[in-house]
Amino acid sequence: MNWTVGNEEASGRMGMIADIHSNLYALKAVFESLDERGVDRVVCAGDVVGYGAHPNECCREMRRRNVRSIAGNHDRASLVKETSRMNPYAAAAVIWTCDNLDEPSMRFLESLPCRLDIAIGGEWPAAVFHGSDLDPDEYVYEDEVDLHILKRCSTDLVVLGHTHVPFIAYLPGGRVINPGSVGQPRDGDSRASFAVLDTKSRRCDICRVEYDIAAEAEAILNAGLPAVLAERLQIGR
Repeated sequence: MNWTVGNEEASGRMGMIADIHSNLYALKAVFESLDERGVDRVVCAGDVVGYGAHPNECCREMRRRNVRSIAGNHDRASLVKETSRMNPYAAAAVIWTCDNLDEPSMRFLESLPCRLDIAIGGEWPAAVFHGSDLDPDEYVYEDEVDLHILKRCSTDLVVLGHTHVPFIAYLPGGRVINPGSVGQPRDGDSRASFAVLDTKSRRCDICRVEYDIAAEAEAILNAGLPAVLAERLQIGR
């Protein structure tokens, strides 16, 4: 899938999000913060659903906002109840999500590609993956990033998700960005994480925003999902 970002009408700011995981309260808080920052385009590095109690609402918000997203491992697994590579808590969430997806959400998740190619400002090539360009389930952390990924993708910018840990890795000739997790951060900071890129100056910032964790945790418990999925929201792990 190809997508051109940036034109005369655009403000020059692009938002990057990942790993929403059915956390509606976090997603809305992030969208509000992106609006306040004048962001007019948003890309997502996958995992719209999984873990949380609002899969349909999050899919609906993504469609309404016209967010360009790729498929994460939970997005794919929740369509077919594939849990073989998941821990018991993640597996339980996948089964619950699959049983509760409505038809529009299923169609949305089915439409998501595994790679998204974008041209920022019409001239800066970028690619978006969930895990890595080699394996959608691979965990790539900042200290594991090197030039090979830029060379393999023939691009100056690569956006990744999956780890739930934000970073910006500057490399000769480009950079690799993980915006962190909107709905289930794992870097010890419980606030929702995302990134904002100024497409003119090419400056990128990792941003955080608070959201109603208690309300999201209560929704998880009320849905009958594992309690640990609610508890971990409080500690960002």
